[in-house]
Amino acid sequence: MIDEQAIGERYRALAGELDERRRRLWAAAEARSHGRGGSAAVARATGMALDTIRKGRRELESGETLAGGRVRRPGGGRKSLSESDPSLLEDLERLVDEDSRGDPERPLRWTAKSVRQLAEALREAGHEVHFTTVAKLLRSLGYSLQANLKTREGASHPDRDRQFRHIGERVSEAIAAGQPVVSVDTKKKELVGDFKNGGREWRPVGEPVAVRTHDFKDKELGKAVPYGVYDLDEDTGFVSVGISNDTAQFSVASIRAWWEQLGRERYPDASELVITADCGGSNGYRTRLWKTELQALADETGLAISVCHFPPGTSKWNKIEHRLFSFI
Repeated sequence: MIDEQAIGERYRALAGELDERRRRLWAAAEARSHGRGGSAAVARATGMALDTIRKGRRELESGETLAGGRVRRPGGGRKSLSESDPSLLEDLERLVDEDSRGDPERPLRWTAKSVRQLAEALREAGHEVHFTTVAKLLRSLGYSLQANLKTREGASHPDRDRQFRHIGERVSEAIAAGQPVVSVDTKKKELVGDFKNGGREWRPVGEPVAVRTHDFKDKELGKAVPYGVYDLDEDTGFVSVGISNDTAQFSVASIRAWWEQLGRERYPDASELVITADCGGSNGYRTRLWKTELQALADETGLAISVCHFPPGTSKWNKIEHRLFSFI
């Protein structure tokens, strides 16, 4: 009588260390050692198919060996879908072709390009394919999942380069003379309170932080308006947080707070203040109140204040964006 339990124990002890060919050969050798009924007993004990064990026995009898590192003969195994279904890649490329996005005559729109929807569209076209295979095929074709990238600057003024050179020279001259130069801007306004926010944190399972369903401003708590002042020479930042609105008065009040708390001590001999800023918002070049408040600050401090506004669409070149706000 064949001890199937012992066969199963031996198989489970070795199975994790064997590739598919070695498992097949081991099962064939085990079956052959038990004589008549050995194949059926090994199949019951290991869960392997009888055809697999019979194939292993044929391989043992033939004495065939494979080159080192190979599990199958060259050309063995199931053919790839791209070989067995020659039109698959062509149809897939047609679906994801840039020119087909948004075309109502095409089976997919640009808003429906997930691998699951691509797989469904391919199945409707007669291809038997799973969405994981679609993902592999896309990678083999040189595609990857990408977000759009902000690189198009739009129209450029013919004097754009000269504008930047002027700002650069003005800033360099002021720093060389030991005068303060600051970059200013307003950070994104944030609601104050228990509102939904991006990101995740470690917490006990099933105990997420409860937040409000709707993001309506709390009349009592209001919202936070961060206004930053970045000292280019000292490489230090100063942030004022308002609780109402981003106005020109608030912008200048933030600069005044920086001067009174930090700037005056750092630059005791200062006679002027150079400010670089975006051309819009509370510190925009068209905002009359911004100029009026700056004049009041100049009168209070005795500083000659000059403002260098960056051209439209170039706010990312303002130093505060990279040196201060990127860390908030």
